[in-house]
Amino acid sequence: MVNPSEVLLLCWSIKYHIRVDSNRVEAKMGVYAVAICLFFSLSVVLCLRIPNLSSDIQKDTILSSVCHRGNQPNPRTLRSDQLTVLINGYSESRIPLLQSIAASYSASPAVSSVLVLWGNPSTSPLTLSQLAHNLSVSSWGNAAISLVPQSSSSLNARFLPRLSIGTRAVLVCDDDVEVDLKTVEFAFRMWKGNPDRLIGIFVRSHDIDMTRKEWIYTVHPNKYSIVLTKFMMMKREYLFKYSCGGGSPMREMRKIVDEMRNCEDILMNFVVAEETNTGPLMVGAERARDWGDPRNEDSDGDGLRLVRDVGLSSRKAEHRKRRGKCITEFHRVFGRMPLRFSYGKLVSSVGEQGLCKKGSNLVLCDH
Repeated sequence: MVNPSEVLLLCWSIKYHIRVDSNRVEAKMGVYAVAICLFFSLSVVLCLRIPNLSSDIQKDTILSSVCHRGNQPNPRTLRSDQLTVLINGYSESRIPLLQSIAASYSASPAVSSVLVLWGNPSTSPLTLSQLAHNLSVSSWGNAAISLVPQSSSSLNARFLPRLSIGTRAVLVCDDDVEVDLKTVEFAFRMWKGNPDRLIGIFVRSHDIDMTRKEWIYTVHPNKYSIVLTKFMMMKREYLFKYSCGGGSPMREMRKIVDEMRNCEDILMNFVVAEETNTGPLMVGAERARDWGDPRNEDSDGDGLRLVRDVGLSSRKAEHRKRRGKCITEFHRVFGRMPLRFSYGKLVSSVGEQGLCKKGSNLVLCDH
């Protein structure tokens, strides 16, 4: 990498070399030489740094566009009878699974559209073109599936209030979790009754380590305060609050997400808890297949290890440590702890609770 200070030193030496001549015209030319040298040399510096510069400019441009209230759809025109699914994609090894999951969501009558947010800028144009085509023809229902290539790998981009989102509710989910459609529709019904809450299937908790005096990320058996983006349902307005609101504190926390390459889901939980002073709601799933969970065993030769090992959360101990650090940093910036605990789980059917003796066995009475 070219050092700008070295460029200045080089140009000054050129000026000095020319000015030692006693001829005043040549001395004047020395000034021009410096200017020309600086122009071309600093151009080289900018070219070497252009990927990051270009990415930053693109992010700022996108934010300024979607964060302008005048560009956002009128809330009264947003559909309330359906939701938009936002699937985050990054790993090319997961593309077959991603296509299957997107197609499954598109078959739900509760889904208006499916947006696949591709966050890997290094993916080749040919691969993206093939993926876009395959997604567009793979829909199992009336909901269109669209590929949205992104200019950076920032996890904050999951929560951009995209102008193409025309529903009041959004479902943010991962590319390695399959959820049955009955659960999707049940979760949507629960969201309609609690539109200010985060709704999810996978939950975690925050806690405090009194010995170290720091926040930790953990699992409690009977309470939770964080919904994961494996399956996170919310109102569209929270996307705007996350990406566009909160002033400099939110900018600092989004920067923490970029630096850690993690914790965007935790920050969204902070944003919503700060807004509502309530915790999220957990719904029970009839079937939720988590391909990325490190506890999976690759015994059937179905390529599970390849899908699992590319996951951000598969490195368990380090993953929890980093997320605990995120909670600590967000708490520092917020100046207080907004996360609130919730208890229990919403289920679609209570079923039979009583046991009856049938033959020599005790079974549920309606069996």
